[in-house]
Amino acid sequence: MLQLVGLLSCLGLIHATALPDLTVSNERYTGRVVGGSNAQPNMWRWQASLQHDSWNTGRYAHICGGTLLSPIYVMTAAHCILDLEVKYYRVVLGEYNLYKYEGTEQARAVTKIILHPGWTEDLANGNDIALLRLASPVTGNGYTALAELPYPGQILPNGFTCYITGWGLLATGGSTPDILQEAPIPVVEHSVCATPEWWSTAVKKTMVCAGGDGKTSGCQGDSGGPLNCFTDGAWRVHGVVSFGPAANCNMYSKPTVFTRVSSFMDWLYSEMV
Repeated sequence: MLQLVGLLSCLGLIHATALPDLTVSNERYTGRVVGGSNAQPNMWRWQASLQHDSWNTGRYAHICGGTLLSPIYVMTAAHCILDLEVKYYRVVLGEYNLYKYEGTEQARAVTKIILHPGWTEDLANGNDIALLRLASPVTGNGYTALAELPYPGQILPNGFTCYITGWGLLATGGSTPDILQEAPIPVVEHSVCATPEWWSTAVKKTMVCAGGDGKTSGCQGDSGGPLNCFTDGAWRVHGVVSFGPAANCNMYSKPTVFTRVSSFMDWLYSEMV
């Protein structure tokens, strides 16, 4: 559920690091996130699927992505929280094909929802971040891993290539994928993204813009998921998918906007107790 925004109505600059080769046995997985491809199995092991059971019938549907920060805490976007009734939610880790049981999945009930105190339900105000406490710890079964995070205040340079991952629509108004999608997506620095031709005042310095080439973007269903960036020798989650344009997910000069994780490190660690 990438939150869509109408066009009228996401300390320290790091050095660019070469991306490791993401091929497996010289085979690139193909498919399509918008403009992406099928993710390599067991690559993004901190990726979570946030699922909701609207009628409390035991039938859950994927609504958003998430990131496993500790065995009992998952980070997602605040706008993904449709209501505060924890009984309607569950989180699945080790997921790859949403519609096929593969034996790698770990489903956990949610016992607590923690919205950032600055969240006002206005995406342009920022603070689109939340934590979910799980009913029991996620175990290390080889298909899950805790996410590495950036250092506080860390800012990615313009053009730095990260990866967006999720089960969102493959195109505006299009179909949803069975298999987790991945796509390389370049960072657009704030000084560019905040210009009138781009997102103007809708983006704050507590956000990260990425994409805007008219080809690759997040879309509805990707919200809450990670922006994965290879920095300081490891894959780290630098962003949480927040919003994009209403007219078309992959509009030129309207990149996907992420909550910048490095702006919220103190809050995250203070709540994960």
